[in-house]
Amino acid sequence: MRRPEPDAARGNLGLSAVAVIPARIGSTRLPRKMLLAETGTPLFVHTARAVANCDRIARVVVATDSDEVLRAAEEHGVEVRMTRADHQSGTDRVHEATELLHAEDGKSFDVVLNVQGDEPDVAPEDLAALVDCFADESVELASLWAPIETETELAARSVVKLVLDANSDALYFSRAPIPDTSHARSDSGEPLARRHIGVYAFRPAALARFCTLTHGVLERAENLEQLRWLEAGGRLRVLPASRRPRGIDTAEEYADFVRRTASASDSHILP
Repeated sequence: MRRPEPDAARGNLGLSAVAVIPARIGSTRLPRKMLLAETGTPLFVHTARAVANCDRIARVVVATDSDEVLRAAEEHGVEVRMTRADHQSGTDRVHEATELLHAEDGKSFDVVLNVQGDEPDVAPEDLAALVDCFADESVELASLWAPIETETELAARSVVKLVLDANSDALYFSRAPIPDTSHARSDSGEPLARRHIGVYAFRPAALARFCTLTHGVLERAENLEQLRWLEAGGRLRVLPASRRPRGIDTAEEYADFVRRTASASDSHILP
């Protein structure tokens, strides 16, 4: 998806941005989830349309390893590029796609966003905030967080937690409950437990560097690729999200998305 006038998407800060949506066909927890279409539209297309609602983003491109996803994207008017099937992560796929785009027309962007194809609830205003934070020249990589709401969520290994420094840069990410306040000397007065939302924004040079870094000890221990960047000495700015998107990893989560989509459609029709 391209805007007719890409420069209009630069906003007041003069930053141009492209969003790349990695849409791998393989999925162990929910097979072929990118092509699930009980709403009448494939899941990844819902995500692409949500991302395109962000007025800071000049171009939205799906990056896939599947002929089926490629055809579905073309049928729904979504810009798409075929990428290699052997990528270890969505970040590597995003990097290949941005290199393909640059090779085609020689144009470059100030910011590259990586939005997973199973995030149809992502808020356009949060993507805009990610783009805008790159007005700070010290920011090379940025992401999002949301409050943790329950003890069960804090304890869940599937929920990635993080702690920040005074500049809102990440100190650490973990599947363990952090920070541990069991020995706190006093109550800070603010909730410290934060949940990571896996939407990333990069400067193109930082994206290229990220993909060349050796996988670190901490990344392998926690199975969290963002730790590679921190372990190599990089800084990662993490902003509060206006709302927590409900990513889709299970059949139950997809069924809930289908219900919510139908309800929203009905609300537009009924008085």
